[in-house]
Amino acid sequence: MSHFYHQVYQVVQQIPPGRVTSYGAIAKYLGHPQSARMVGYAMNAAHSHPEVPAHRVVNRNGLLTGKHHFSGSILMQQLLENEGISVKQDQVVDFNTVFWDPNTGLLPFEI
Repeated sequence: MSHFYHQVYQVVQQIPPGRVTSYGAIAKYLGHPQSARMVGYAMNAAHSHPEVPAHRVVNRNGLLTGKHHFSGSILMQQLLENEGISVKQDQVVDFNTVFWDPNTGLLPFEI
C-alpha cells in the first residue's frame, strides 16, 4: 500500500457514521488539492481494508460514483442508509447537511 493511500485511509476512518465526504475534500486536506482522482483510486483499493468505511466517500455532488466497487449493485447505498443517510437515484439526499469536511473537522494534517 502506498503512503498516500495510507494517509487517505487514515482520514476516511475519521468520517463519523451518518456523514459523508468527497474525494476532493480528502485530497485538499492531505495537501494535494488536485489529487481527487488519486483518492478515488485509494477508495477503489479499499475493499481489502474492511476497517476503512469507503462507502462514506462520494463525489463532490454527492453521487455514489464508487458504487460499482462494492459487491452487489446497491451495497454502498444500503450501507449509507443503514447509517441514516438517504439516497435517491445514486445521490445523497441533503448532501450539504450530511457532508463532513476534514478540513474543518480534523486538526491540520502533518505530512
